[in-house]
Amino acid sequence: MTDPGRRAQLAAALDEVNGRIGRACAAAGRTADEVTLVAVTKTYPASDVVLLAGLGVTDVGENRDQEAAPKADEARAAGATPRWHFVGQLQRNKARSVVRYAGVVESVDSVRLAEALDRAARDRADPSPLDVLVQVSIDGDTARGGAAGDDLWRVSDTVAGAAGLRLGGVMAVAPMDWEPDRAFELLRGLSERLTGTHPGATTISAGMSGDLEAAVRHGATHVRIGTSLLGMRNLLR
Repeated sequence: MTDPGRRAQLAAALDEVNGRIGRACAAAGRTADEVTLVAVTKTYPASDVVLLAGLGVTDVGENRDQEAAPKADEARAAGATPRWHFVGQLQRNKARSVVRYAGVVESVDSVRLAEALDRAARDRADPSPLDVLVQVSIDGDTARGGAAGDDLWRVSDTVAGAAGLRLGGVMAVAPMDWEPDRAFELLRGLSERLTGTHPGATTISAGMSGDLEAAVRHGATHVRIGTSLLGMRNLLR
């Protein structure tokens, strides 16, 4: 059974988030259909995914395979089939599990991870390539995830040359001690350099609840929204 109160809550939040995206696009001289909302449902139940899908959300993000895999199965059993984005740091030994449900892996930051995903993707039932974004370390602190310097181009070339993968573009999280505009301007510059070599890699996944406007201003094609859409978990559960 669906919870009418929760559905109404999500519908109101979705309207507000879509309004923010629309206003940000208008201010940037863009149209709202240029930006895809990825609802980050980590820590929230599959029932929320089902409700969001019913409200028109097409893309959902998760950052832990242990949570995402069963959630995807449960949502599918309830009739919800969004495109799942894996957005967290990924261990190579989880590649086979992740490719079973994810349509996009946004957090590829090493050649070895790209190679593991390629092997796993080529063995899955779906014959189409797995979409991959290369995660960029904006400040060069790769311990928090992301590739930097020459590694960024090595990873990109590995993904582009892999039979089981399709290079979609780049993803990044703005460092907490950076102004979002500065971070996303840098990301856009790297994206432009990437598309010079790989013209099809036009995706820029950037921006979350607190900085989506800056991300849209600098060309984000996807924004990953959790708190503004689903609320603070400790207030709801």
